[in-house]
Amino acid sequence: MHDQTNQHPSACSLRRAAALGALAAASLLAPMAQAQQHPVSAAQRATAQQVASRGIAQSELAPNAPETYVVKRGDTLWGISGLYLQRPWRWPELWGMNLQEIANPHLIYPGQTLYLERADGYARLRTSPPGVQETITVRVSPRTRYDSLASSALPTLKMHLIEPFLVQPLVVDELTLAQAPRIVATRDERVIMGNGDRAYVRGPQGSPLELTPEVPRQYRVFRNAVPLKDPNTGEVLGYEAQYVGRAELVRGESLEQSTLAKGERVTDIVPASVDLSAVKEEARIGDRLLPAPQRSFVSYAPHAPQQEVQASVVSIYGSSAVGNAGQNQVITINRGTDDGMEAGHVLQLRTKGDRIKDKTDEDRTTIRLPSEANGLAMVFLTFERVSYALIVQAQGSVRVGDRLVNPE
Repeated sequence: MHDQTNQHPSACSLRRAAALGALAAASLLAPMAQAQQHPVSAAQRATAQQVASRGIAQSELAPNAPETYVVKRGDTLWGISGLYLQRPWRWPELWGMNLQEIANPHLIYPGQTLYLERADGYARLRTSPPGVQETITVRVSPRTRYDSLASSALPTLKMHLIEPFLVQPLVVDELTLAQAPRIVATRDERVIMGNGDRAYVRGPQGSPLELTPEVPRQYRVFRNAVPLKDPNTGEVLGYEAQYVGRAELVRGESLEQSTLAKGERVTDIVPASVDLSAVKEEARIGDRLLPAPQRSFVSYAPHAPQQEVQASVVSIYGSSAVGNAGQNQVITINRGTDDGMEAGHVLQLRTKGDRIKDKTDEDRTTIRLPSEANGLAMVFLTFERVSYALIVQAQGSVRVGDRLVNPE
């Protein structure tokens, strides 16, 4: 178990301040809850300012930390943190920003030179040589152009590893998916549908899916809300819907009157029309539609949680048949924004500690192996009671039921 009483009070206070400035990705999905913010006392703020101004103890530096480093395309904040620090999640302290800008990776770009400044046993990282006023330099080709700096800022992780998960996983309550618009028919009575196919959709009773300015045009298609159960208590924490693909609303649901052969007038329900794209698995009748989130620039700083964390792996994303996960795979954990989880939180992975029979004991006594450190995971997507995390380091296989605690 992680013992917070051994932490240096300055580092603890700084992480509290860093947590306030590191929230990101909270608006990627409509049901995603906002991360909780914790108040900072005057004493804690003063301590954080002191630590931020002096940096981090040189003993925390990696053995081969470079004095200068030119940021390259393809670099990540996590990668550079590991280049300079033995414990990469302490990046905000090394960066040594003020409280308004602390842990802001938007200030680091390809082409910049980072300078390691050492003084009085402490180290700080700057974007200008020691003794020169801090500036932001972005190297561009010799022609006039206008670019958003946010579009070129250094990402925290390699985005191709987590970008699909920023739009694919959806954790909902039991009724949300059941009450969402559903595919009711296909063109030419097809059983399955793929890219470019047209499908017909109806909204829930009393809420037809109409094509109006207030109604979204872009949707995601889901099916099979699978319960996410706490591995320790068996409690259902939410329902994870299976991502199928995208759909664009091209015609709204309507009512049309017609005359039958015997002259009888009837009113028919005409379902809405959607066109499918980016289909990951074949779409089927009964699949549900939910509005697609707007794409957003995602960049957040790795940092340790200020509060004590005791979490467990709920599932390994992608397939219920997968029993083990490794580096660069995504896991679901049983802590969310209700528990203070934030995008950027770094957690230590620990083995569960298997119970085995002692074969050297004639009584075959049951023993439990110790829980061992097994790597690191970074939270990147949060819901109220669960979060998704990327395994950034792994010494061995990660399994459902394994523990996650504060990094040491």
